Amino acid sequence: MTKICIYGAGAIGGHIAGHMVRSGCEVSLVARGPHLEAIQKKGLRVLAGEDDFTVAVNATNDPSELGQQDYIFITLKSHQVPGNLSEIRRLMGPKTVVLPPTTGIPWWYFYSLAGPYEGRKLPELDSENQQWDTIGPDRVIGCAFWTAAEVIEPGVVRQDGLRASYPIGEPSGGETARLKLLADLMTEGGLHAPVQRDIRGQIWTKMINSLCWNTAAFLTEAVNGRFSEAADAVDVVRRMMVEMETVAVTLGANIPTPMEKRIAMTVGASNHIMSMLQDLTRGRPIELDALADSVRVMSGIARVPTPTVDTLIALTRLKGRIRGVYPH
Repeated sequence: MTKICIYGAGAIGGHIAGHMVRSGCEVSLVARGPHLEAIQKKGLRVLAGEDDFTVAVNATNDPSELGQQDYIFITLKSHQVPGNLSEIRRLMGPKTVVLPPTTGIPWWYFYSLAGPYEGRKLPELDSENQQWDTIGPDRVIGCAFWTAAEVIEPGVVRQDGLRASYPIGEPSGGETARLKLLADLMTEGGLHAPVQRDIRGQIWTKMINSLCWNTAAFLTEAVNGRFSEAADAVDVVRRMMVEMETVAVTLGANIPTPMEKRIAMTVGASNHIMSMLQDLTRGRPIELDALADSVRVMSGIARVPTPTVDTLIALTRLKGRIRGVYPH
């Protein structure tokens, strides 16, 4: 039986774990605090559209109990990963596949990417190349977490909107046995996991969407649907997207979904609260650095200015410091 560990039991981790249990895999979940206690006592409940189900899952705060895994989804926030690398390493065997978070541009981005930057490491996004050296880019399958979800109470994850998607792909663009198996298992569990020949395009699209809408929502404290009433605010988001897409295209990426369609989809999830705004309302640190660092590093490599993006990041930092959720 295929062994899959979801390392991090937030909204995305819980959503994936709940579905993967239904695929018949041996699923384990690394969690902490009240969320862990609730899952251990009552199971993990997932609300996904009209689907409402509860599954029993092996949840623990001690990864050393779990043994070597076939696949590891790292669903921590990006800034949490370095401090957990030694524990993640314990879960890895010779053929373990790892799906790192892709909130920003991932540390493995230039691995197996033909062109002038092939094999380039990104120590600015991976301090001292810790993840490159500990995980290894050859283990990586890329995944873009296109899911709006939140933990609404300990042990309960709710998907916002009717659509959740987890496009996956090899850094090389190839179709491998390990990729096909994972796609099949995710599909059997009820997840939409289309295989991509160009996973970087999906990662850029998700990163751009996350960057632009999170900063806009954080600064305005507006749920997504409120932007439908503010064309001028949407135009600011649009200018940010244009700047970031120029960076992506300059570095050889293909953006698979037209910008206006993406804008309509985000605004259409009218009651969804972007993750940074969720963190603000709950007094939790915002995940800004992974996005801001990605902008700085990749726009620098591409030599493309991003003035609108830089402005909103600066304002987000200031508000975050004032409200105590950006302690840098």
